[in-house]
Amino acid sequence: MLPATALAALAYGLPALIGDRLHHTHARRLLWLAWAAHAVALLSLLVGPVRFGFAPAISATAWLVVSAYILESQFFPKFTARWVMGSLGALAVVLAWFFPGTPLHSQASAWLPLHWALGLSAYGMFGSAVVHAWMMTRAERDIRQAHNASSGVPLLTLERLTFRFVVAGFLLLTATLVAGVLFGDALYGQGQGSWRWDHKTVFALLSWLTFAVLLVGRSKWGWRGRRAVRVLYIGAGLLLLSYAGSRFVMEIMLGRLG
Repeated sequence: MLPATALAALAYGLPALIGDRLHHTHARRLLWLAWAAHAVALLSLLVGPVRFGFAPAISATAWLVVSAYILESQFFPKFTARWVMGSLGALAVVLAWFFPGTPLHSQASAWLPLHWALGLSAYGMFGSAVVHAWMMTRAERDIRQAHNASSGVPLLTLERLTFRFVVAGFLLLTATLVAGVLFGDALYGQGQGSWRWDHKTVFALLSWLTFAVLLVGRSKWGWRGRRAVRVLYIGAGLLLLSYAGSRFVMEIMLGRLG
């Protein structure tokens, strides 16, 4: 839906481009408007033949990250990440407009959207964790340089929030993988089971193992700071390659639109 996409891109873009010149109340209202228009643009993919692909997956992930930020800003009013949220949201909605994905397979189960919802929720939680980890790294750098933290949130609070998102994402990713193992044929149609040793499965398992190592390292050895952030980035990169990366290769690089 072009009007919703254009409105979302514009409302996201203004805080990203001129955020410093906008009053925080106006910037917050623009972000709310962008969030709502973004939701409408995502829902338009369900009108007529349901379509999905790498770009809608990234767009849905960005929407969930923005949702988490909007919710957090109610508890942490000084939390400022409008430039990051605006840039991420604008790029995501434009990308999904140009690459709307492919129609859903006719034999796929009606439960497939729930399976996707679990996977995308995991994407969203880990995406939020990555954003918070990036802001945590910036806050740590600001402290070392004796500058005020640009995020408006204390470093330890950012660290706690980062790992809360990691734990939530890990649970959702686990549920997604378990659903794929147990109900693959039912979800994708007979003979189209999701549990196949393809690139998507391998990268998803590698990301799950990476996040498991991160949580164990955090619990047993107190991993934090740069070491924890590096492992988080590796796990998030592997997860991005699992579905969005595989679909990008199939839809764009190989031109396989089916």
